[in-house]
Amino acid sequence: MRFSLVDRITSLEAGRRVTAVKNLSLAEEYLADHFPGFPVMPGVLMLESLVQASAWLLRYTSDFRHSTILLKEAKAVRFNSFVTPGRTLEVTATIQEPGDRETVLKGSGTVDGVTAVSAKLTLEQFNLSERGEMWQASDRDRIERMRSLFNEIWSPAAATSS
Repeated sequence: MRFSLVDRITSLEAGRRVTAVKNLSLAEEYLADHFPGFPVMPGVLMLESLVQASAWLLRYTSDFRHSTILLKEAKAVRFNSFVTPGRTLEVTATIQEPGDRETVLKGSGTVDGVTAVSAKLTLEQFNLSERGEMWQASDRDRIERMRSLFNEIWSPAAATSS
């Protein structure tokens, strides 16, 4: 993951549900072009926030067993309102159909209680080493990096005290 569209995980129930937030700042470079004079978070990045939050749920649920989690399908994607700088996109994803390889989730993102984006997502999870033993070190490195990042955005103690 080269960029993170999840700033903090606020609640997490293994095998069930995740809630996370993305705080949109005017400092985000893509806002200069999207759109000049009316900066808004691109719809594809709102969808990516849903995907990333969902991937954190799957990693946590499987104890980081897979190095790679990819979006396989997005259905019923709806964009209902804008996310503007200074606002927070709160993302929730719930597992609808669990699976070892593919999992279907229902996700939505809201701003101040108003739905901005919603979708039904299918995520695929696997290890690169399934395609060849030469990828084992890469799997280990990716999993370690994801565990480290996860510890920065999720704190169960902070979540229970808020």
